[in-house]
Amino acid sequence: MSGADKIQNAAEEAMGKGKEAVGDATDNEKLQAEGKGDQAKANLKQAGEKVKDAFKD
Repeated sequence: MSGADKIQNAAEEAMGKGKEAVGDATDNEKLQAEGKGDQAKANLKQAGEKVKDAFKD
């Protein structure tokens, strides 16, 4: 996985955590769900990159 991909995925995960925290603080279920979805998407991307890296070696 390239360094840029790692940074981008980590940033996306952090933004998701932020959205979820704001949703928790404001009792906004939609924002909470969006945050969790963003985190899941970032984690899937990271897992996919790790699989690609494993086959490169």
